[in-house]
Amino acid sequence: MLKIIIPTIMLLPMALLSPHKTLWTNTTLHGLLIATLSLHWLLPTYYPHKTMSQWTGLDQISSPLLVLSCWLLPLMIMASQNHLQHDPLPRKRMFIAAMVAVQPFLLLAFSSTELTLFYITFEATLIPTLVLITRWGNQPERLSAGIYLLFYTLISSLPLLVCILHLHTQMGTLNLIMLKLTHPTLTSTWPNLLSSLALLTAFMVKAPLYGLHLWLPKAHVEAPIAGSMLLAALLLKLGGYGLMRVTPLMSPLPTPIHYPFLVLALWGALMTSSMCMRQTDLKSLIAYSSVSHMGLVIAATVIQTPWSFSGALILMISHGLTSSMLFCLANTTYERTHSRTMLLARGLQPLLPLMSAWWLLASLTNMALPPTTNLLAELTILTTLFNWSTPTIILTGTATLLTASYTLFILLTTQRGPLPTYLSSIQNSNTREHLLMTLHILPLLLLILKPELISGAPL
Repeated sequence: MLKIIIPTIMLLPMALLSPHKTLWTNTTLHGLLIATLSLHWLLPTYYPHKTMSQWTGLDQISSPLLVLSCWLLPLMIMASQNHLQHDPLPRKRMFIAAMVAVQPFLLLAFSSTELTLFYITFEATLIPTLVLITRWGNQPERLSAGIYLLFYTLISSLPLLVCILHLHTQMGTLNLIMLKLTHPTLTSTWPNLLSSLALLTAFMVKAPLYGLHLWLPKAHVEAPIAGSMLLAALLLKLGGYGLMRVTPLMSPLPTPIHYPFLVLALWGALMTSSMCMRQTDLKSLIAYSSVSHMGLVIAATVIQTPWSFSGALILMISHGLTSSMLFCLANTTYERTHSRTMLLARGLQPLLPLMSAWWLLASLTNMALPPTTNLLAELTILTTLFNWSTPTIILTGTATLLTASYTLFILLTTQRGPLPTYLSSIQNSNTREHLLMTLHILPLLLLILKPELISGAPL
């Protein structure tokens, strides 16, 4: 664990001390080196926890998410270069430092075996994200978006803290492995129902569950590109990961808590997909599509079967890469047309044919077409939900249909149609952008060859 965390922390002095000429090259290459090193976590093992220490340990659920967070750091640095082109050097250094600061917290959150450490790192990721949004966001509304994010996350996580302390007084330990071995104490009495509700709320807001998702489109729209990638690909996964860790402690989940979350998650997948059909803002549309996908993850996690956990984990990884790629593509369009409104940034296929090929690939993976892991994940989740209760197929089937519709809507609106009259000249796409897209799509296409690396199933 330390052989990844220490080089990650060393990225901070590198960002603050690198000469101006080689700042981007140094940090990106160092990040890629860490990402390559982290791939060894995916190796199969017969032990439930590998590289175990007193506070941290990796198992089949946390290692794919850890590799994803290491993989996305250099991609975030690469995506932000053009955005910070005209900024003075100290601001560039601070921006990279803020991005790097999230990373150790994420690594600790995904690998901690102790609930207190998990809670502290889970909350600490909020601070650098808030700095990124409020300092480097595009519009003046970024402050209100930051406040939304802060208050939603803080208010929802206070009950979680109380519940963790309550759990400690009951059990005498907060070690996840020890808690798994002890008999679950959360029976269906009122105090236990409330404590299980408190335990779930923070993760439901972070995931986010439909109804608690209002902070997400705001934060996404106002964030710079690195902030959007960080939110979509990693911070939402913290919510899903927390649910996967915490729900087994309450097994079986009390029924009064079970149903509302499930209904909200599936209804939310349907509602946000239909909201996507009438969005005019490109980033807002991709943000709502994230809520819809995470609704499936929440529904799968709540029913607590091995297959549904496996589907939820695969969907989290696939969605992390897909939505990050979509945000990068939206950013490349924004940098050229200076508008996120889809009607003012359309018809770009004749001008940027290679970019429209990336748009097509990203849209197809978002639609969950074979051979992508998105398809595998959605099929697994649909089958487990159908097996659990037959009528869910109506909600999930309609949500899938709407997903295909709004994805084609994005593709046709941005790539086809007449070119807006105000676009007289446009900057060509460059190698950095193509490399960025390749590094997003390559893992997605390769993982289908060996999906058990990310399926969470013991190999």
